[in-house]
Amino acid sequence: MRSLRKAPPTIAVAKGERVLASCESVDGIVLAGTRDAFYVGSAPAQRVPRERVEAADWDRDEAVFRLSLVGEWGAEKVTHSFGLTEPGRFLELVRERVMASIVLQRHMPLAGRRGVRVIGRRPPRGSGGITWFFEYDEGVDPRDPAVREASTRALAAARADVGL
Repeated sequence: MRSLRKAPPTIAVAKGERVLASCESVDGIVLAGTRDAFYVGSAPAQRVPRERVEAADWDRDEAVFRLSLVGEWGAEKVTHSFGLTEPGRFLELVRERVMASIVLQRHMPLAGRRGVRVIGRRPPRGSGGITWFFEYDEGVDPRDPAVREASTRALAAARADVGL
């Protein structure tokens, strides 16, 4: 007897993009990935460009996938969480595509081990410029003038290292 395999979920994506992997959450929400973006939901799906993803984590024990978006300081961090029973190749694609967008990531200690991380990301197709982000360790206040000055120096050094 043949086992019936569930067809992969489908989702509409932007013109010129092709779904490379997809899965469905336990709540029926479709998650898909293309070379350039992640898609969440359906009709219409939310498109999240790869370079706007801060982190993508898989909790194997709880079977939960979390997608955290790059945000602005002072704004609440946006994190989507999905229970997945059959993630298939989607998790592999997420890891590979997010890592491919990172041009440079450097931590600069400010007080002991706490500091600021400078992150440069580029759209996966390589078109467009590098987008720079700061990620501050817990307990580091980005409003502190010394922190701002150190962040500015760290960004200048990072830009110089990639030839900008």
